Amino acid sequence: MYWNQTRRNFIKNLSAVTGAALIPGTLLAGSKVIPGSKMNLGLVTYLWAKDWDIPTIIKNCSAAGINGVELRVEHAHDVTLDLTNAERREVKKQFAGSPVEIIGMGTNEQYDWPDAERLKQSIETTKAWLQLSKDIGGSGVKVKPNQFHEGIPKEKTLEQIGRALDELGDYALDMGQEIRLEVHGNGTQQLPNIKTIMDYVTNNGSTVCWNCNEQDLDGEGLKYNFNLVKDRFGDICHVRELNEGDYPYQKLMDMFVAMNYDGWILLECRTDPADKVAALKEQRKVWQEMISRAQAKL
Repeated sequence: MYWNQTRRNFIKNLSAVTGAALIPGTLLAGSKVIPGSKMNLGLVTYLWAKDWDIPTIIKNCSAAGINGVELRVEHAHDVTLDLTNAERREVKKQFAGSPVEIIGMGTNEQYDWPDAERLKQSIETTKAWLQLSKDIGGSGVKVKPNQFHEGIPKEKTLEQIGRALDELGDYALDMGQEIRLEVHGNGTQQLPNIKTIMDYVTNNGSTVCWNCNEQDLDGEGLKYNFNLVKDRFGDICHVRELNEGDYPYQKLMDMFVAMNYDGWILLECRTDPADKVAALKEQRKVWQEMISRAQAKL
């Protein structure tokens, strides 16, 4: 895995040292760190922070103990491709002076378009998002597969997406960034299809963002599907509310801990609690307990 040596790694390493205060199970034994101790909890601004500007994001995440954010495009924080160089420096400055790290941008770019010009436009726009992420202190950009099209063989679409990601991965690596392919889309979110896409990617610049879909349990089940793509995981994973619904989050955290994942677990929550800060604190507590239980099983 290629890692960008930024504030991100400093925060992760600091979390490993102070982990006893964050995750009860993360005690150091000599110089040995318990697997899973370097994972960190963050927030996708998709719903819970969609109406917050940057100072509010920083204030609320700091109060809730949330260490990082993936900024969704087209939301109230207004971090867009139109930002001037001075505005980009200001965004970077606000996060750099806070306990909250900007992890990158959550975009809607996709590479399944049958039209060659639209595909080219998506690739070039993604490159612009990568530049924005770099300019504001982020480490990568989230993208989607996103769908199959009538009359186009599925295998052709999967190959097209994979080859686009291969090009973008090389481009991202040259910038010290990462492409994060969200497991998403009707049909494309099936994990065997994600694996097929990634088989066309010859570099570590394009990675997989696990997305906690019900389809993760299809076929031979969660563990099998997880193992199909775990070697291609990047810096982020998306989860919903960890104490809502019947998705097997504890089993998922068990597997992340067992592989000693050291990326971000990002909350992409769907409910609408009146007190978002209290809800974030609750999710953080639930997550810490899950990690502790997973570590106790080692």
